[in-house]
Amino acid sequence: MQHEVLNKGAFAMLRLSLGQGERVKAESGAMVSMSPTLELKGTTDGGVLKGIGRMLSGESFFFQEVNAARGGGELMLAPKSLGDIHAVELDGRSTLLVQKDGFLAATEGIEVSTRMQNLSKGIFSGEGFFVVEISGRGTVFLSSFGAIEEVKLGPGEEIVIDNGHLVAWPSTMAYNIEKSSKGWISSIKSGEMLVCRFRGEGTVLIQSRNPGAFGSWLRRYIPTSSS
Repeated sequence: MQHEVLNKGAFAMLRLSLGQGERVKAESGAMVSMSPTLELKGTTDGGVLKGIGRMLSGESFFFQEVNAARGGGELMLAPKSLGDIHAVELDGRSTLLVQKDGFLAATEGIEVSTRMQNLSKGIFSGEGFFVVEISGRGTVFLSSFGAIEEVKLGPGEEIVIDNGHLVAWPSTMAYNIEKSSKGWISSIKSGEMLVCRFRGEGTVLIQSRNPGAFGSWLRRYIPTSSS
């Protein structure tokens, strides 16, 4: 299935060219336009329990499924937030962990489920107790808040990432939650507080904007009613 990311950056949109009989699933509400030869339906993709699991990880209960049942056609998809789109190829052996709201679409052969994190990571990682787990063979398309950048680590290499800028990482990569500075007071003053320390080998995807920080900035300009 051919794909192209249009308007890369803040206003990215995904164009997919489906051949006869090909299918793609996408997050609920992602379809922008499609050829009349394509058919669209809603699906839980795995049943009620998997749908509930996806809701716990911040994704939608339902998927959109687009099927080129009546011939090839073109499909346009867009994420809900302002940001980029990034394609990741999975070979059937690796599993990808993704932030909430990070899944946009996937080709056939890709399974989207959830994974529960341990107590400390669930509370302090910024991702909650459940994260999206993507496995199988095919292409998955991820969306972000802002631009997406790949950070590639060799064996034993480390990097410290603000948890609000995480998009996705391989399940095989180890990471720990720690203070951003040596002391708690310094960590609070820095504005970073807690960070994630990743150790390679692997590739971590990060986003150029922090949704939580943007929300805090935006609230300063929203008028509040006076009693």
